[in-house]
Amino acid sequence: MRLTKHHGLENDFLVALTGDVPRGIEELAAQLCDRRTGIGADGLLLGLPGSRGADLTMVLHNADGSAAEMSGNGIRCLAQAHAMANSTGPTSLEIDTAGGRRSVAIDGDQSEAQVTVGMGPVGPGPGVHEDILNELGSALVATADLGNPHLVVAVEDQAIVDIATIGSHYEMFYPEGMNVEFISVREGDPNALDMVVWERGVGVTRACGTGATAAAVRAHQWDLVGEQVRVHMPGGDVQVSIGKEPVLVGPATYIGAIEVST
Repeated sequence: MRLTKHHGLENDFLVALTGDVPRGIEELAAQLCDRRTGIGADGLLLGLPGSRGADLTMVLHNADGSAAEMSGNGIRCLAQAHAMANSTGPTSLEIDTAGGRRSVAIDGDQSEAQVTVGMGPVGPGPGVHEDILNELGSALVATADLGNPHLVVAVEDQAIVDIATIGSHYEMFYPEGMNVEFISVREGDPNALDMVVWERGVGVTRACGTGATAAAVRAHQWDLVGEQVRVHMPGGDVQVSIGKEPVLVGPATYIGAIEVST
């Protein structure tokens, strides 16, 4: 199987454009994504043939092998892999995910691309667990659903949050798992957020596209930011436009290719 490796703000993925899902995909994803005994990545993405008007169907498994419905960084990497494999140049794609269909536009050269993703409707999510509310007290906190679930917490300074500890702790309250984002408004810029993230099935990552979108939407509803939000993460920045359905703009970077036996 031929894999290409890409990253969206250091959130990295192995991508296979294939006709079907390999047998034992959960074990294969965990094996390939292991950073010591495999190739190493935050997730394995499959680009399957699309149907009913879609150009592609995205299947995503996290580094631990578990399935994920959607990834804002991952779908940008998948779009880049498809564009490179088909030499399309700038193009628009309709990509089906387990969280719904997403419209994607890609622009850029072979190794660096800027990708715009219509992120779909933002749902309320499963709700904030009572124990978390008790722990956080008066802090602004809410859940959100972008095909995958998010818990967004606004604090004075996200830089002092031990996201590895608190993210794992808060996720345990949700049997289906939870992505956890801590955000703070950037000093001197009312339309910018700083964010750290814990991703279910992976742990601490350098960036999260769906998390950035969830954070921007909830922060806007809390009147912390306007409708055009720059989200700064350890791996880099994305732009989120708030509307009836938010739009995410960020980079995708090609790293290399490898053939593996399955």
